[in-house]
Amino acid sequence: MQDEMPHTEAEWKQKLTPEQYRVLREKGTDAPFKGALLHEARDGTYRCAACGNALFASDTKFDSGSGWPSFDNALPGATKQITAASLGMSRSGIPSEAAGMSTEVVCAQCGSHLGHLFQDGPTATGNRYCVNSVCLEFAEDKK
Repeated sequence: MQDEMPHTEAEWKQKLTPEQYRVLREKGTDAPFKGALLHEARDGTYRCAACGNALFASDTKFDSGSGWPSFDNALPGATKQITAASLGMSRSGIPSEAAGMSTEVVCAQCGSHLGHLFQDGPTATGNRYCVNSVCLEFAEDKK
């Protein structure tokens, strides 16, 4: 059973660590190549660290070389996408036409920032969900 979700930012600050709050609620980014789940290889489900919503199955994870956990598909209805280049600039500050638009990915249940979706993935979907490790919790499949 999932915890009851906080409704105010003060409640989120109490529930989350300072780093989780910075990334999940203030749309920050965790350090590349440092995340605890970057090299996770067990079978299971990746969940939102803020609310517990199931986001990604382990069989959709791949090593993109980006320094963050990457997935080629989200679980149905688990995430929402928001165009991040709405002002004509990509997240890196390069005009979106030159860099390709990135799309912000948020948890569909609590609206917390997870990372970005790029259309340059190496798998059949062409998707690369680049997700901050601190935004995720991992639940190993029971055998």
